[in-house]
Amino acid sequence: MDYTEEWVTERARSAYERGRASFDVRPDRAALLVVDMQDEFVRPGWSPYWVPAATRMAPRLRRLVEECRAASVPVIWTIFDDTHLGLDRPHALRFLPHGDTEWRRPSPAEVWAPMGHHPDEAVIRKPSYGAFYDTPLDTMLRNLGRDTVIVTGTLTNYCCGTTARQAYERGYKVVFGSDVTATDDESRQEPELAVLRKGFALVLTAGEITHRLTAATPGPENEEGSSVA
Repeated sequence: MDYTEEWVTERARSAYERGRASFDVRPDRAALLVVDMQDEFVRPGWSPYWVPAATRMAPRLRRLVEECRAASVPVIWTIFDDTHLGLDRPHALRFLPHGDTEWRRPSPAEVWAPMGHHPDEAVIRKPSYGAFYDTPLDTMLRNLGRDTVIVTGTLTNYCCGTTARQAYERGYKVVFGSDVTATDDESRQEPELAVLRKGFALVLTAGEITHRLTAATPGPENEEGSSVA
């Protein structure tokens, strides 16, 4: 077969627009990651980093959190914080366009109160975009026996997208919430989802995530077993 330019381009376009990963989403193997739904990004007008789209989607994400709790799916929250006096933050951040704003978050930063974080749910304070970078998240997921992560929160193309890629590289099955993630320029949402859809994650709406969690029946491990347990 001759692989024409038209053939390979259409194949790539189809994967970006319509591709679906083939794994199941099982409540007994999944954990919900709520990334950086904190005052800095979600509380209206509170900081120069406010993400209005995150405020708008917060009620939908709050419902998904409740549905995951009902399905016994652990909920893990992250906060982008000034950990260890900022000494553990990637050094190059100071040279980037968004690293020069003088506003400083309060320490410790907190999950935005309307999200309804429960005191018995873990909060990971991370120094950079990805939730696996210099944090105990991988150990926590392994201890919980979870090999699937559902990524939600903000920003889609920074902390959420980086976390999804880091999870993929560590062998996790990644579900990415298309309408329970948000970014600061909404025209960037779909391009990021397209890349994740083709190469890193199963991209689903909150409703689709809930349907898959409630439709799945926990059972014995498949032949392959868990890749991370």
